Amino acid sequence: MIEVRHLAKQFRPPRRGFAPRPSAVQAVRDVSFAAQDGRILGLLGPNGAGKTTSLRMLAGLMAPDSGDMSVDGVDVLRQPRQAIARMGVLSDARGLYPRLTARENIVYFGRLQGMSREAADARATALARTLDMSALLDRRTDGFSQGERMKTALARALVHDPANIVLDEPTNGLDVMATRALRDTLRHLVTPEGGGKCIVFSTHIMQEVERLCDSVTIVAHGCTVATGTVAELLARTGCDDFEEAFVALAFAEGTAA
Repeated sequence: MIEVRHLAKQFRPPRRGFAPRPSAVQAVRDVSFAAQDGRILGLLGPNGAGKTTSLRMLAGLMAPDSGDMSVDGVDVLRQPRQAIARMGVLSDARGLYPRLTARENIVYFGRLQGMSREAADARATALARTLDMSALLDRRTDGFSQGERMKTALARALVHDPANIVLDEPTNGLDVMATRALRDTLRHLVTPEGGGKCIVFSTHIMQEVERLCDSVTIVAHGCTVATGTVAELLARTGCDDFEEAFVALAFAEGTAA
């Protein structure tokens, strides 16, 4: 389970020469959400809403100015190594090593998580079967398509079999078949057979949320503005179309501070 409570983060651009210091940018004002085991939470919002910054704080890549986060009850700020070890994070920047094969990329991250080389290699082989990427496993990732890179990055995030998975816009740049394959994989991972994972799925694509997510948190202007199932948010806004419901909630008067 992942819990995020009242996160806030401000960035202060550096002063250049003798010019006045630029005003601080409030990237995240008040973001909260809770993701349950065996379920997929959709984190939905327009570009610049604060989704990626919130997930970077959850992954321990930057500290919040205020708020707190926990992973399976482990405080991310007080026990970052223990909390992060319980997560597999697929960020928007895939960051594969192009001179390494897909297997070598996956095994390397398994080793960073404390796995033996043999265990990481066996896990890479098993994940390749699950993600339908066995033919890619021993090819260098230089020249991989976006879909092939996504599969490799996802396998890398899952190599240590984390209980919690955080995905930041994983379908960006994917074709229809690669997107369908990713959806099928995520649906399997939250089942008892797939380990009953807790998944946070950040996106700005409403159709993905409707097809995949058990619950939704909408973020706008750095704040959480709505939480519920797709059906609940439709009922709340009186809309029949989820895109219309999203617009009504994310761009309503008063959502901006």
